[in-house]
Amino acid sequence: MPGYLIKDTTVEERKKIVEESLGNISADCDGCMSGLAEMYQDYIEGKREIRDINMEFNAHYVREDIDKEERRSCPM
Repeated sequence: MPGYLIKDTTVEERKKIVEESLGNISADCDGCMSGLAEMYQDYIEGKREIRDINMEFNAHYVREDIDKEERRSCPM
């Protein structure tokens, strides 16, 4: 199986990887896919690895204060 790292792929291969992963990349259905496609443009251009882009995206959902007692809505 070929790699997904920038050093192992060409621009055309990276574009195909993103297109196949996202499915409807043209965003004709609801407009949300175009934002996702743009998110991976740095990967396609060879600037950032796909792993780094995904980690940055997921970091927006991590809350640092999740374990602080005073921040919980449930006393349990």
